[in-house]
Amino acid sequence: MGEEQHKLVVSVSPHIKCEVTVARIMWLVTLALVPAFAASVYFFGMRSLIVQAVTIISCLGFEAMTLKMVNRPINLADGSAFLTGLLLGFNLPSNIPLYIPVIGSFVAITITKHIFGGLGYNIFNPALIGRAFVLISWPKQMTSWMAPVKSITDMDVVSAATPLNVVKLGETTSQGMQTLLEQFGGSATALYKSLLFGGVSGSLGETSALLILIGGVFLLIRGYITWHIPISFIATVAIVAQVTGNDPVFHVLAGGLMLGAFFMATDYVTSPSVRSAQIVFGICCGLLTMLIRLKGGYPEGVMFAILIMNCFAPLLDRGMRTKTFGAAGKKKEVAA
Repeated sequence: MGEEQHKLVVSVSPHIKCEVTVARIMWLVTLALVPAFAASVYFFGMRSLIVQAVTIISCLGFEAMTLKMVNRPINLADGSAFLTGLLLGFNLPSNIPLYIPVIGSFVAITITKHIFGGLGYNIFNPALIGRAFVLISWPKQMTSWMAPVKSITDMDVVSAATPLNVVKLGETTSQGMQTLLEQFGGSATALYKSLLFGGVSGSLGETSALLILIGGVFLLIRGYITWHIPISFIATVAIVAQVTGNDPVFHVLAGGLMLGAFFMATDYVTSPSVRSAQIVFGICCGLLTMLIRLKGGYPEGVMFAILIMNCFAPLLDRGMRTKTFGAAGKKKEVAA
C-alpha cells in the first residue's frame, strides 16, 4: 500500500442514497397544487389569493421566528413552511377574517411542528391541526361559505352552504340529497360536473376535485407518493357510501376528500411507512370520514379522520412491519 491509507467507514443504515431531498419533495408537492391554487383564484376571486398569501407569509414568519428562538439555523428554502401555509390556506373559506389564518399558522408551525422537535418529528399534520384549532375556536367564521365568483367585482355575492352541508341539514340523508339535487335542476350529472370541475361553495381546496386529482396523479407518477393510502382511502369512502345507500360518486367528489387523500394523509412524517400499514391507514381514514359525514355533527370528516389516524401511524408500522431476514428465530423444542 502507498502513503494513502484506505479506511473502512461503518455507519448505521440506511446505506442507499439518492438525489431526492426534503426541499425537492416539498417544492414538487407545491408544484402539484398549482392548478388547484389557480382554480381557487379563478372561482373565488382575489380574496382567495389574499387568504393564501396570508397563510404562506405567516407560516414562513413563524418558522423563522421559532427557529431563531431555539438558536437553530433558519432555512426557509426547504419549502416545508411554504407548503404548510399553502395547505392551510386550502382548508379555509375565501371570506375568512384575515386574523384567523395568522393564528392558524402559529398553531401549525410553532406548536404542532416545532414543539415536537421540528421537521420530521411532528406527530400530527401541522396544516390540519391549524385548521382544527381555528374551526373549534371560530366555528361561525369557518362555516360561513362564499358562493364561487369569477372576479373581484362579484365579491358581494351571498354566502352559500357547501354540498355536504346541504345534505347534512336535511331531516334524513336522502332528503338532504334531494334538496341538493334540486339546486342543480334535479340532475346528478350537473352536480357531478360542478364538483369535478369547480363552482361549488367550500374551502379553497375543495374548488375542483379534478385538478386536485391531476396533482395527485403527478405525484404518483413521479414516485413521491404511492397508491396505498389515497386509493384505499377513496375506495373505502365509495364502498361505505354504496353499502349505506348513499351516492358513492358524490361522496368521492365532494368536500376535501381528494385533497386529504393525496396531499394530507400521505404526509411522510405522520403516516405509516410500511405498505400494508398504509393500506390499513387509508381504510380507517375512509371509515372514519364516512362515520362523521353520516352520523357525526360535522358535515365533513376528512380532517378529523386523518388526525385520529396520525395517532396510530407508529403503532401500525410496528405491528405490521415486514419480517427481518437473518434474524434469529425461536428454537423449537424437539421431543425426546
